[in-house]
Amino acid sequence: MRAELQEIVDDFAASPKAMRLELLLDFANSLPALPPHLAEDRSGLERVHECQTPFFVAAEPGPDGRVALHFDAPPEAPTTRGYAGVLSAGLSGATAEEILSTPTDFFTGMGLSELISPLRLRGMGAILVRVKRQVHERVDGDPS
Repeated sequence: MRAELQEIVDDFAASPKAMRLELLLDFANSLPALPPHLAEDRSGLERVHECQTPFFVAAEPGPDGRVALHFDAPPEAPTTRGYAGVLSAGLSGATAEEILSTPTDFFTGMGLSELISPLRLRGMGAILVRVKRQVHERVDGDPS
């Protein structure tokens, strides 16, 4: 797993249970806004239907081989925004290989299953699956 993401997972795991939700809210509040080109034309965003709230993602590989990740979730969905903030902080700017090799269930090491419903946890996994699929399609040009 990419060092930046592993550090976040380790921070959550080392935190007392009561602090984990606070940490997740910190990531929710630090989720970057959409860049202007996606805010103006949302057709580059893909909805993650497995999420209970309207949640959208775009993975954009750059010419340097690094992938920019963009997420859009309403402020009323702090858990989902927090998970998006974790992905943004841990994987944005990663290579396609780093993203594709990230375990889909990496968040289990964060101790969130004690705080978040199984339905929301499945949504979290679906977000990373969607990111990986977009990276695979946009880097390799393979829609399979």
